Amino acid sequence: MKQVVALALSAVVAGGAFAQTFPSKPITIVVPFAAGGPTDTVARQLAEAMRGPLGGATIVVENAAGAGGTIGATKVARATPDGHTLLVWHIGMASTAGLYRKLQFKALEDFEYLGMINDVPMTLLGSPKIPANTYRDFENYVRSNGGKVNLAHAGLGSASHLCGLMWQSAMKLDKSLTAIAYRGTGPAMNDLIGGQVDLMCDQTTNTTSQIEAGRVKGYAVTTAKRLEDHKLLKDYPTLQEMGLKGFNLTIWHGLYAPKGTPADVTKKINEALRAALKDPKFMSGQASLGAMVVTDNRLSPEGHKAFVADQITKLKTVIDAAGQYAD
Repeated sequence: MKQVVALALSAVVAGGAFAQTFPSKPITIVVPFAAGGPTDTVARQLAEAMRGPLGGATIVVENAAGAGGTIGATKVARATPDGHTLLVWHIGMASTAGLYRKLQFKALEDFEYLGMINDVPMTLLGSPKIPANTYRDFENYVRSNGGKVNLAHAGLGSASHLCGLMWQSAMKLDKSLTAIAYRGTGPAMNDLIGGQVDLMCDQTTNTTSQIEAGRVKGYAVTTAKRLEDHKLLKDYPTLQEMGLKGFNLTIWHGLYAPKGTPADVTKKINEALRAALKDPKFMSGQASLGAMVVTDNRLSPEGHKAFVADQITKLKTVIDAAGQYAD
């Protein structure tokens, strides 16, 4: 019995000592997309803001792109659970559970949830060739033109794809829109501007400048409340207030570690995350992206995980109804 107690005490002491020395080497934040995109930008701004709270730690960002983000996520799920390999991922943490019927990880079981980072609003856009100038006129135009209207998105599983699916589902259209998939937001946006496609729903990080320049028509935002602090979008109605009850979709980002990472370490990372989200430079950088820094209970690991679990259920229902899968 004494030997068992001694071993248990040794494990506790060792765990405490490990947490005290964390980080003991550079921390790698894996981004499951190519460099230069919105998620990569969020991760790099976060890495800079977390260095100080983690005692001046070296934090590097590694891009592991492919398969809708699942390659990078799988890499982190299989990494040594010591806190030195982390994942920054967007809504894909929830949507892949529905989009991919065979995954090498389980979103709710193979990660430690460390807290949410931000919410990025989305905007519903129309081609400049569409005669409607208000959301209500736009909705009537879509309904009256039945299956003739087409919807652009940046590829299966992309933010624009998910938003388009949810909007069609909420609209309960008699005839489905014709979805046109592109390899990325850039070519999809170019065709929207040129009038080759009729509408798209995408993140403010990709749409604000196009709306401001008058290249596309903006109709509504996808958040639960109006973006009253946003200079350009403050007067845009929400889809919820236009009659699509319960419609609330943002492209959020969260921070994760491999399952089994010691509790003392995850606590230290969560504290560093909370401090980073209050950093003036980080907040300014997020505002420039049109993103809203999280301040609610999703900053806690428990709140973060509960939110993702709810998102998985919501998105899987829409994806299954559309029958559009990525595998």
